[in-house]
This record gives sequence, structure tokens and C-alpha cells, in this order.
Amino acid sequence: MNFNKNEKPVILIVDDTSVNLQVLFDFLEYYSFQVLVAEDGQSAINMAAYASPDLILLDILMSGIDGFETCRLLKANPATQDIPVIFITAMSDKVDKVKGLNLGAVDYITKPLEHQEVLARINTHLRLRNLTKKLTEQNKRLEIEILERLRVEEKLRCHSDALDEWNNRYQALIQASGQILYDWHLHTNEIKYGGNVERILGYSMPEMFGGLNRWLELVHPDDRSFFNKEINRVLSTKERFHLEFRVCRKDGAYITVENNGYIFLDSTGKVARMAGFVIDITKQQAALRERKDAEQKIREQAALLNITTDAIIVQNLINQIQFWNKGAEHLYGWMAEEVVGKNANQLFYQKQSFCQLKNIQETLGDSGAWQGELYQVTKQGKEIIVASRWTLVNDDQGQAKSILIVNSDITEKKQLEAQFLRAQRMESLGTLASGIAHDLNNALTPMMMTVQLLEAKLPDEKSQKWLTIMETNIKRAADLVKQVLWFSRGSVGNFKTLQIRNSILEIENIVKQTFSRAIEIHIDVPGQNLWDVFGDATQIHQVLMNLCINARDAMPYGGILKISAKNFWVDSHYARMNIDSKAGSYVMITVRDTGIGIKREIIDRIFEPFFTTKEVGKGTGLGLSTVLGIIKSHGGFVNVVSEVGKGTEFQVCLPVTQTIEADSKLARYQELPAGHGELILVVDDEDSIREVTQTWLEENAYKVLVAGDGIDAIALYTKHQQEISVVLVDMMMPSMDGPTTINVLKKINPDIKIIGVSGLASNHAMIKNLGNSVKTLLSKPYTSSDLLRNLQMVISIK
Repeated sequence: MNFNKNEKPVILIVDDTSVNLQVLFDFLEYYSFQVLVAEDGQSAINMAAYASPDLILLDILMSGIDGFETCRLLKANPATQDIPVIFITAMSDKVDKVKGLNLGAVDYITKPLEHQEVLARINTHLRLRNLTKKLTEQNKRLEIEILERLRVEEKLRCHSDALDEWNNRYQALIQASGQILYDWHLHTNEIKYGGNVERILGYSMPEMFGGLNRWLELVHPDDRSFFNKEINRVLSTKERFHLEFRVCRKDGAYITVENNGYIFLDSTGKVARMAGFVIDITKQQAALRERKDAEQKIREQAALLNITTDAIIVQNLINQIQFWNKGAEHLYGWMAEEVVGKNANQLFYQKQSFCQLKNIQETLGDSGAWQGELYQVTKQGKEIIVASRWTLVNDDQGQAKSILIVNSDITEKKQLEAQFLRAQRMESLGTLASGIAHDLNNALTPMMMTVQLLEAKLPDEKSQKWLTIMETNIKRAADLVKQVLWFSRGSVGNFKTLQIRNSILEIENIVKQTFSRAIEIHIDVPGQNLWDVFGDATQIHQVLMNLCINARDAMPYGGILKISAKNFWVDSHYARMNIDSKAGSYVMITVRDTGIGIKREIIDRIFEPFFTTKEVGKGTGLGLSTVLGIIKSHGGFVNVVSEVGKGTEFQVCLPVTQTIEADSKLARYQELPAGHGELILVVDDEDSIREVTQTWLEENAYKVLVAGDGIDAIALYTKHQQEISVVLVDMMMPSMDGPTTINVLKKINPDIKIIGVSGLASNHAMIKNLGNSVKTLLSKPYTSSDLLRNLQMVISIK
């Protein structure tokens, strides 16, 4: 789980038994948790409200208030109601579990506790809580942005209404405006007036007598020179008179008028008359100034639209883009001048979206609005997901004229949701697969060793033939179990430092010899400077082989298979978008084909075990689940990018780790010498495994004591400590499991020699967790040869 390195997760343990508290306290502190303890329900409630732990492990049966009541009170308090609660109980009654879950608990752990299970469940629920917090925070930010966007939209509508109002007023002023008609006779200098002289200027017709001189008296002194210049220009050029100037009304107020005059020539070609009209444009100019102010306000509001991160688009009814804000430029990559006037449907929608767009248009026609999620593409061809809101905008007559669209990028949110759901699903399947594999390994181990015993007892050819067949099929079953274990991330591996280049070159030789000649093989691997990784060469080989086979099957008529590798750095942003990754150095192996591709609706299921798109009999559905299990067991992650009809690319990322090579002492024990009467203590809860192991060891000159659980093992070891040379301990047992048994034996004898037995835990992880007393680990199912070689190696250690 990706916890902050400076912040340890806080776990509150609630139990009225001090021994249980101490054991859990030591175990959780070992795994770097910050641990708080409470011995009763009331103390737990007070501590949870004060310390706000990340998770609570709560015992049900306690004095005072029990676990159920404690949980109910925690969930009733707003300060503690979101803290995950896991019940710890010795009861297995289904009614009690249902009761606990109804009270708000997230899980149950049944006593006796298996520490690995406790650790796994704690990590799972802490991870779920962390992801839930991230999604909640993102949703809150999105809600805030949507509210801000709606506020801006409302302001835009208000100012749009204001502009329409000014436009209407301006048109009304034009329609209602009157005019003064005049006819100026140049020879007599008289001017005859008509029209709205009195309404515009306030003077009666007689008061306007006096010709051009009288009119000049009314012109504003500052404008008279302009007036005279225009008169002289018209007389000399014989062109139209046009001038705006100020004149004085009878009440002393100045108004602005527009004078348009046309000349008439006499028979000699000289100017004889000029007739025209004067319009009062005072109100028009005022309206124009007001309109400009309104337009400026709208431009200011449009500038606000460019501040928001949402894409705001206006398109007409035939989908031509009319407005494109800065948010749209940032989201899609096109500048406004590139898209205005173009068809939006053809610009950032794929053909499969056209049916949805048709439904949106129908909804807009019915209700005037639509909102939902849309898949779109950017200028670079990247597919994105947006939360889209469409609003139909009407004109003054109530007729639809345009569509306002606001889009918010939710691609990252949807990716996180998909990864979160996939992680939950794979976690559940992994738990199921791990349990099945453990039981199968316990069944296969005595079968494998019994066959080898019978091979020594039955030397005749017919018996040997049947025993060989049985051994071969047991190994086949063991290989299938190993695949399930790889999927559940619990398989034992032979880890060492690897050069990925060598693994890829080996695969290249295989596929070139076995694949169809219609498939071109391209390899792109740096000759040097490619980082080393720490892993199991056989498992990495299987990963590459599985991916290449899938690529081959996706190209039945030929194509190009490309395998490449490169050094790859995962930064914090990339890690946030891929929940299986952590920031750091990786080697990325890419397997790319040009095949049929994977449909979007099934791409989230391809890693599920037994899910396959191949015909019956042509695929088990374990190939990709095995790939994912192996890579996760190496601490890596897998990404897939696919497009139907163009091909698929799998990106396998393995962490770069500086780790010491695995102990190779077993290589010295190729022969299987018999024992010399050493006493071996075999601890396993499976009767058949104990019996066949005891038989085989005794036939090879060892003495054997057997124990069915950890408690019996401790008792026998205490009694025969001086005689016992090595203890074989199964890691998963009832009553007292392997790790607990080993820790107790180490306290009795710090120098004890132990061989761990398990089909689930990693060899290196087991040795690291249990200390130097565990000398090696046997993976189930193991053969008699594996048992004897490991035993000889451990006995010889000084």
C-alpha cells in the first residue's frame, strides 16, 4: 500500500486480554504500524475520538460493553463513524457476523489469528479507505468547480439578456426618431424647413427664418468651423454633404444631429440648391455608448469563462462551433481559431458515438437540457471521458438558436474508479485461488512422495511404468496449482539478479522457430545500460511466452510482433493514476502486436482467471491471470492499451532492485546421502504428509518425531531439545500456525535449525520475516529428493 513514508498508519487494538494485545501489538509494530491499545470498549471509544486511528481491530467478547455495542457507539459518533472496524472473534456463527456487519464493521477475523491473514486484511481495508478518500476529495473538487461553472453560466445569461434589452431599446430609438427636412437656395440664401423642427429643436417655423446665418447661430461654436469646411468641400466637389455636429435647442440644451445633404445644379452646371434632412441622433449616440458599455461587460464575463478549467462551447443547431473558451483549448488541444465554424461531431467524436449524439439531440428537443458522460478524442487522438452538460438557448421569439455545452474532464476519475473495482475483484479472486492452491498442495505432497516410495519398493517394469505415469500427472497437477499460486501472488520463486535482455533474446529464438512466417518479429532492446531486475528467470520467461502466444493468436493472418525494453521512471503523478505502481525505477518490457485488438467493454476483465475470448478447447483463461500474478509477486505492474482492428500493447513493468543473490548452497548437494540417525521433528496438520515424510526419512536412516500442530511441536521439542537436529514446520496450521510456532521455538533455543514448508509464501520474504533460524523453505508439493537435499544442507550448517 502506498503510505506516506513519514506517516505510519495508526491501528487501534481493543481486547480485554493482555496476552492478545501484546501479541498483536508486537506483530503490527514489526510491520511498521503505529499501534494504540485499549482494554475495554469505553476506553476504545474515547481513544478513537481523540487519536482518530486509520483502522480498529475490535474484540467482540469483552467485559463491560461488548464489541457490538462499542462498534454501534463508534458509528454513532460523526468523529469516528468513518473509521474501518474489523471484528476479532472466536465465534463463527453467521448471525453474529451479520449483526456485526449491519452495525458498520467492514470485516471479520476469526481466532486463532493467522498473522499473514490479519496483515492482508488490514492492508486491504487501509488501501480501500485511502482510495475512497481520494475519490471523495476529487468529487468534492468537481462539485465546487461545477457550482462555480453554473454561477458563471448564470452571469453570462444575465448579461446576454441585458444586451438583448439594449438592442431592443436601440431599435426602438431608431424607429421612433423623427427628422428635419430642409431646402437651401444658394442664390437667395433662404432655407425652407419641414418635418419635426419644433419637436426636435423647440422652435416654430417663423423662428427659424434667417437662412444659413440663422442656422449657423444654432450650431455649437466649437463645431462651426467643421460645418463651414464641409460646406466649402461640397460646393467645390459637388459631393454629398455629411456631418455630425451639435446644435442648440430653444431651451438652451445642445443636441447632436446628423446632417445629410444633396446638391442640385442649374443649367450652367453651378450649384443652385442643397436639399437634405437632419436627424436628432442624441439618443442614438447615448444608446450606442450604453451598448458599447454592455458589450464591454460581456467581454469581461467572457474573460471569466476563460479562467475556468471546464471546456465551454457554444454551437449552432447544425453543430458548427461558435464559441470556444481557453478551457476547451487546454482540454482538446485545438485553438479557438482552428475550430470556430467547424462541425463539432466530426471534430472530437468517433463514429460509435453518433447514436448517442442523436439521442442527446432528441432529449434537448423535448426538455431543453441534457447531462451525462461522453467519450471524446483530442487533437492528438487521445481518448478522454467528460462529464457533459448541454443547454438549449432560445432567441427572443422562443425559437432554438444555439446549444451551450460545458464539459469537465473526468478521465482520471474514471480510470481510478475502474482500477479500484478491478483491484477489489482481483483481491477476492486471489484469496479464493490461494485457499484452493494451499489445499491442493497439501493433497499432492503425500501423493508425490508416496509414488517415490513405491518406485523403490516395486522394481518390476510394469509397476515402474504405472508409477511413472502417476508421477507425471502429479507434476502436471502441481504445475497447474503453481499457475494459480502465481495468480494469487503467493508462489515460491527462485529469485536472483536478471538481465532482461537475455530473457528477451531467448524468447526471440523460440518464437522465430515456432511462429508462422507470416508474423514479423521485431526486437528493440538496448545493448547496454538496461537496468537489472531481481526475479525468477523461469517465471519471467513464462510471462513473455504467454504474451507472445496471445499476440500470435490475435494475428491469425500475420502481422508484426514487437518486443522492446527500456528503463522507465515512475513519478508521483503516474503512481497516482496506477494504483499498483509506486514511484521509482522500473524496466518496462513492451509486447505489441498488430492484431484484432480487444473490445473496450471486456478489457477490464482480461486478467480474470478462466476468462477467455478464444474458442472452447483453445484457451484455459489462465494465461493473463498468470502473467499478472507473476508480475505482482515481483513487485511490478501491467498496463494494456488496445484498439480494435489496430492491435494491442502490453506494458510489463518490473522494479529495479538491488538485492543479494539467493543462497546457492543447495547446489553442492547433488547426491542424496542417507542420514546418520539424526532426530528430525516433523510438524504438519495433514496426517498423510506426516506419515509419508516419516516413512521416507526413516528409510533414509533418520529418526523422526511427528506433531500435528504447533502446541504439540513445542511440547515435543521441550522434551527432546538436545536430540533434535532439525525441525520441519508447516506455515499454515490450525491452533498455532507456523510463524508463531517458530517464534516460540526460537525463544526456547535461539540456535535452532528450522526448515519452513509452504506453497504460498516467498522464500526470501519468509527468511526475512522469521529470522536466521529458518535456514530454507520447501515449496509444496515437494519431492523426496527436495526434502533430503534441503535436510542435508541444513544439518551441515555450523
